[in-house]
Amino acid sequence: MKRVEIRDLLKSYKDYADKTISVCGWARTVRDSKNIAFVELNDGAFKSVQIVVEKGKLKNYDEVIKQNVGASFCVSGKLILTPQAQQPFEINAETIEVLGECDTDYPLQKKRHTVEFLRTIPTIRARGNLFNAVFRIRSVAAFAIHKFFNERNFVYVHTPIITSNDCEGAGEMFQVTTLDLERMAKSGKVDYDKDFFGKKVALTVSGQLHEECLTHAFGKTYTFGPTFRAENSNTSRHAAEFWMMEPEICFCDLDELMDNEEEMIKYVIRYVMTECKDELEFLNKFVDTGLIARLTNIVENDFVRLDYTEAIKLLEKVKDRFTFPVKWGVDLQSEHERYITEEVYGKPVFLKNYPKDIKAFYMRQNDDGKTVAAADLLVPGIGELIGGSQREERLDKLTARMQELGLSEKDYAWYLDTRRYGTNVHSGYGLGFERLIMYLTGVSNIRDVEIFPRTVGSIIG
Repeated sequence: MKRVEIRDLLKSYKDYADKTISVCGWARTVRDSKNIAFVELNDGAFKSVQIVVEKGKLKNYDEVIKQNVGASFCVSGKLILTPQAQQPFEINAETIEVLGECDTDYPLQKKRHTVEFLRTIPTIRARGNLFNAVFRIRSVAAFAIHKFFNERNFVYVHTPIITSNDCEGAGEMFQVTTLDLERMAKSGKVDYDKDFFGKKVALTVSGQLHEECLTHAFGKTYTFGPTFRAENSNTSRHAAEFWMMEPEICFCDLDELMDNEEEMIKYVIRYVMTECKDELEFLNKFVDTGLIARLTNIVENDFVRLDYTEAIKLLEKVKDRFTFPVKWGVDLQSEHERYITEEVYGKPVFLKNYPKDIKAFYMRQNDDGKTVAAADLLVPGIGELIGGSQREERLDKLTARMQELGLSEKDYAWYLDTRRYGTNVHSGYGLGFERLIMYLTGVSNIRDVEIFPRTVGSIIG
């Protein structure tokens, strides 16, 4: 008998009334009352189903009731409607096969654990309600992103993970090598000519530069995959390995780019609110009581567009309340971003036209000679969610800026070719996917929206 998935069953259980069906899953509870037992069974759906087990009907009743929470079963039985109960149906078991027993030290018993403890058991924690909800929303949000761009004729491209270039110019990259590190340490010499690629390479911090080459062929592209930053920052918002979604659009200026960003964020939130109602209600109750109201506020309001210089003026009026000093030319801290979004406007804000000295070399320089056509999307509760800009399409301006920063034109020759062969006004942005999931779930630590988080001094698996 083909099994029915619990998620599908919950949507159309009336179609199965008084029919014998098969379900499989893991036991969340096993309660025995002498001649009758109740098993709460879950197969990965956010909600479980109750299995009624009668001793007189089941030959292996004693085997079933001695199983620990976490054991896996295959159950066949009749679906009975129970409209007066909390769950509108239950399954009266006719046969139960024990697929996999569970040791008595299974961590997810009735006791409520801290998220810090659950991080130590990444193989198990997704079976609990919190992480089941978070990782389901992560899956749905990723699908929504693909759906959004597919519907708008973007081409999904796969950019390299290993690179010889630093997109951000920060130098905080994980080096990739096949050289014998112990031998090099003894000799004090590094010969990259003998390395695998014949030169120094690292894990990418962004797929943008490589993607721009493809954007100049297709017009609209996006890449979505893992990126890596060796930033020694042990905060709740930083991880060494994380996912980035990066669209690039030809014939698009900064204003059009912000239009796309706002449309995309609202699309993804609406999709998640439709597909993950149960998960969001749980998170709204147990994690962040303002979650649903905040998400609703985003989709129902226009985003603010604020010039960096004007933002500094707003912040200087209340500068004494901040830990970090405020003046024109500084890169805003989270406390500044949250003040603007939460207290001044109460909704997302595009902060645009940043000082060029705190932004990357590829951003288009404005006519004032001091700022670049960059825009960061700041959201209440998180701060920066998206960073983007109009790209510098003028070859002379781009190379001059690279020289200012000490970047080698030879190393970036392949990238500069895009400016030599039919350049145009074009723009792009990067969305930190984990930060989006934090915003969608109300979870405050990036370690709790990644299945196997990689952070400073910590790695499992």
